[in-house]
Amino acid sequence: MKNLLFLVSVGFFLLLGCQSDPHKITKEIPIITAPVKIAAPKKVMADAATILSKKEVPILCYHSIQNFSANASEMKKTYTVTPANFAEQMKALSDEGYQTILPNQLYEYLVHDAPLPAKPIMITFDDTREEQFSIGAAEMNKYGFKGVFFIMTVSINRPNYMTNNQIKNLSDSGNVIAAHTWDHHMVTKYTGDDWNTQLVKPKKKLEDITGKPVTYFAYPFGLWNKDAIPEIKKSGYQMAYILSTKRDSIDPLYTVRRIIVAGQWSTPSAIKAIKSSFNK
Repeated sequence: MKNLLFLVSVGFFLLLGCQSDPHKITKEIPIITAPVKIAAPKKVMADAATILSKKEVPILCYHSIQNFSANASEMKKTYTVTPANFAEQMKALSDEGYQTILPNQLYEYLVHDAPLPAKPIMITFDDTREEQFSIGAAEMNKYGFKGVFFIMTVSINRPNYMTNNQIKNLSDSGNVIAAHTWDHHMVTKYTGDDWNTQLVKPKKKLEDITGKPVTYFAYPFGLWNKDAIPEIKKSGYQMAYILSTKRDSIDPLYTVRRIIVAGQWSTPSAIKAIKSSFNK
């Protein structure tokens, strides 16, 4: 019994010896926790009324950049600007303090109220004409301008029209390549497989050329109807451009206004038209 008490006593003192000094401060080991991920607030998309209430950005539409004779048809005169006048207009825009924007900037401004330059403008080209590359883009580059080229895919690589390489070059240089149907067949007449032929296939072809998504579309002749808008949305387009007619009250993003710069206008007339057409 005495041996048992002795062993218990020894064990008790040994146990006390293993304890830490009660006056000694033990350094705490920090607890490492995973960083808390805070989700970015979801952007609220503006409704149609809000989009329509915003100040419109001037958007210009060019077609041919060529010299033409005095006895040319009125249509040719309207849709054709001489190289000299185009050069003069680009300089005037720069001198006036305009800065070009692209469709993604316009979309963010309309939908999410993103800021724009003090004097924004968008320069667009329809129909794939070769001189839009060799004259138009070259002249714009002098002022750091970038544009939107609405491509009619049936015309690619044909005489007097842009090649695959030129379209790719425009895209790689910071311009936007967008769709303008396969063969300029007006949207208001589409039936059956026309939607696939005129909207889906051209989009895919341009994406194959540029290696980038194609999400913008321009109506041939600026003509549109309400039946077309759901098909354009379904085909993967984010915005669609008309000419100077009234925007749709329900889908303003699919009826973005532009004005044709007429060949009969002087440069002062063109600047005046820009200001008066988009003065809201």
